[in-house]
Amino acid sequence: MSLRGILSHAKFAQVGFVVNDIDTVKERFAALFDVAEPSADICGEYKVMQTKVFGEPAPEANCRLAFFDLTPGVQLELIEPNEAPSVWRDHLNQYGDGIHHIAFQVETGTSDQVIEQLIQEFDAVVEQRGIYGDGSGQYIYLSLQKQLKCRIELLESF
Repeated sequence: MSLRGILSHAKFAQVGFVVNDIDTVKERFAALFDVAEPSADICGEYKVMQTKVFGEPAPEANCRLAFFDLTPGVQLELIEPNEAPSVWRDHLNQYGDGIHHIAFQVETGTSDQVIEQLIQEFDAVVEQRGIYGDGSGQYIYLSLQKQLKCRIELLESF
């Protein structure tokens, strides 16, 4: 099955960048888009988020986030990770500032099915997952480096 088929119950939602200095980068993107700067907020507390990195609890992993709404349903996300081990920190340390992932909003209750298909058909690796800081949904990062040379994120609302 194609990636399009696997994600048939999903829609493109976001491009995420990891950055060392979110305040400077969001100022630059605001100038580029000619919009007001969004706030940059801590993504949440571990007791809600339950972040796991490669299946292991990661209570120290955290970041600041800022979002630009580009068109209805499509965002540019800026992520400034703290120093704790995470997929964000690893990517920033290895590649520096830049694109981290492309994200798809999946229908409620379908993320496990999509993950399983991506693992079977694209050798995807679940790298990190957690609950949104407000508890309203979850995110899952999957590496598709072997076949597609990229990372995708699945977003699922509860």
